Amino acid sequence: MSQRYLSTRGSESGRSFEDVVMKGLASDGGLFIPEEIPSLPPSWESEWRDLSFAELAHRIMSLYISPSEIPSEDLKAIVEKSYSTFRHPERTPVAALDPKDNLYLLELFHGPTFAFKDVALQSLGNFFEYFLVRKNQGKTGKDRHHLTIVGATSGDTGSAAIYGLRGKKDVSVFILFPKGKVSPIQEAQMTSVLDANVHNLTVEGSFDDCQDIVKAIFADPDINKTHNIGAINSINWARILAQITYYFYSYLSLTKSPNYKPGTGVRVVVPSGNFGDILAGWFAKQMGLPFSKLVVATNENDILDRFFRTNGHYTKKPLDAPTDAGVKETHSPAMDILVSSNFERLLWFFAFQTDKAATADERRKHACESVSSWLNKLKIEGGFQVPAAIIEAAKAEFESERVSNEETIETIRETYRNCVPKDLPAGSPRSSKTGGYILDPHTAVGVAASRRSIQRNPGESHISLSTAHPAKFASAVDLALSKEDGYSFSEVLPEEFVGLEQRERRVTAVPRGAGWEGVREIVKAEVEQELEGQR
Repeated sequence: MSQRYLSTRGSESGRSFEDVVMKGLASDGGLFIPEEIPSLPPSWESEWRDLSFAELAHRIMSLYISPSEIPSEDLKAIVEKSYSTFRHPERTPVAALDPKDNLYLLELFHGPTFAFKDVALQSLGNFFEYFLVRKNQGKTGKDRHHLTIVGATSGDTGSAAIYGLRGKKDVSVFILFPKGKVSPIQEAQMTSVLDANVHNLTVEGSFDDCQDIVKAIFADPDINKTHNIGAINSINWARILAQITYYFYSYLSLTKSPNYKPGTGVRVVVPSGNFGDILAGWFAKQMGLPFSKLVVATNENDILDRFFRTNGHYTKKPLDAPTDAGVKETHSPAMDILVSSNFERLLWFFAFQTDKAATADERRKHACESVSSWLNKLKIEGGFQVPAAIIEAAKAEFESERVSNEETIETIRETYRNCVPKDLPAGSPRSSKTGGYILDPHTAVGVAASRRSIQRNPGESHISLSTAHPAKFASAVDLALSKEDGYSFSEVLPEEFVGLEQRERRVTAVPRGAGWEGVREIVKAEVEQELEGQR
């Protein structure tokens, strides 16, 4: 049976994988989700145990992509091309950070931009290319299908998307990022890419402001009449699909480790901002991957943690906060997000699963109506409350932790001092003098949350996701380690980053007050100029 997709808000259903990849966002503003979550083959664990990362990705993606859309051999070629750019042969290796406490790191920073988003965006770029080549076969000039990608970033999405799409034919990519609120290395990675199809836009404000502009452009009938708008943020289902693989890979790697005790539970801990990364883990668990719990680790922008601690109240600001409370700037800027867009997908499934209607079609209809109502309340009133059945279902699958700025820095320091693991994967960030492992601040949020979970559940193994290389966040790492014996940031700096901040750059500043309409006009003008240069 062919896998089909629907919108969380109900206006679209029966969509193909190609449809949801190329559109990104549904016409009603909803997010695409699979109409059914596939189950694993009965002998998956033994059959998949020794597969390479690319082989495993091919098996998992095949459950969500019909061979009538992408033949199996074509899908295999896309996957292999996507992960050939990674520096480590395992692509996402598992490091035993603290074996005595059964604490492991899933290192997701071995891709071209040193961040976990490479896992998804290398493959997404190749999906775009595959579909565009097929659409444009035999076409020339203005008859060719041209895709205009518009995305927002708090740091890593932008560079990963740019590296996944740079130089590709028939696609332009526009990345909006908040001025002065991404790290210098992240900004340099984006703006030093000078390919003609890459356009960086700086915006006054926060990541949420950038994301609001992107959503407004997607909803605008004017630009959608003249341009094919596509998404690279985790609102694009292909992002979530690609990330499912490393949850399976980490579990299989752990169970092959000599330190693993069969029969003990496995928890996965995920630093979370926009909820896409941990949502992929939830899909893996729903498919049959036997994680005992998913732990959401937030920084001080804690809308997700508050949802669990207030029994299902999802609000942009704490209940006791002043009315002008907004995004807090922290040492983990990629998580400085007020609203977690992907949470909508999870709420849809919990609404569907807890509904008492007799048929699946009725439950789908009710879930879409509930999600639409909740998101409308979020927009108008700043928050909403879910029914008791939904928060109970959520707590059965998830726990949450909030980690402060101070705890983030202290975790980097304590890990450097006390975790001197042996047999680390090649490319793991550590001091050559002391052997101490060096965390980036986002990974530190996850490790701090893992430590708390270990105290409550000492018999279980914990896989904590390491989402970025510490060299991308020099100020936080230096703040934590500058006075530590044996530490030198120059040792941590990959050769790919040397001189990066001095390279030529290209970036457009969005005028203050231009709004989404101003950004729309910039997009139109730059696409026209780019296409004119190709004629």
